[in-house]
Amino acid sequence: MNLLDYLPIVPDFPKPGILFRDISPLLANPAAFKVAILQLNILAESFDYTHILGIESRGFIFGSTLAHHAHKGLALARKPNKLPLASHRESYGLEYGNDSLEIQQSTLPKGARVLIIDDVLATGGTLIAAHKLLKNAGFKACGAVTLLKIADLNGSETLNRHGIQNKSLLMA
Repeated sequence: MNLLDYLPIVPDFPKPGILFRDISPLLANPAAFKVAILQLNILAESFDYTHILGIESRGFIFGSTLAHHAHKGLALARKPNKLPLASHRESYGLEYGNDSLEIQQSTLPKGARVLIIDDVLATGGTLIAAHKLLKNAGFKACGAVTLLKIADLNGSETLNRHGIQNKSLLMA
C-alpha cells in the first residue's frame, strides 16, 4: 500500500505558494490509517520514551492513536490560550507566519522522556519549538517522528543541526 496515494496535494493552501498535504483521505481509509500507525510505531520504537507529545492539531490524531497503540502517555502541545491551567509557552516562525505552542505545566510527570509527533515535517520550526518547549519545561525530548517529510524544505537537516533526532515515515 502506497500511503502517499492517500495524501493528496492542495496547492496554495493556506496561502499562495504553499503545497498542503491533506491527511483526510488517509484518516478516512481504515486500512491506510492502520498501516500508517503500525509503521509509525516501528519508527517510534527506536526512541527511549515514556510519553508522546502531539502537536496541534493533526499531531493530536497520530499522537493519540500511537500512544494508545504503544501504551504510552499523551501530552498535547496546544496553540496559545487553549489550556485552562498554568502553561509553558514557546514561540516560533513558520514558512507562512508566526505561532506559539503551549503545554500545561501539570501534564507530564517529572522525568518524562517525550517523543514529539506531528503529521508533516516541513521547515522544522514547529518541531524545534516543541523540543524547546519540553526542554524549558524540564522534560527530556527524545526526538521527533512525523508521517511525512517535505524533502525540498530541508526540515530534517535543520532538526539535525539543532541536535534533534527525527524520523519520517514518508517523503515527498
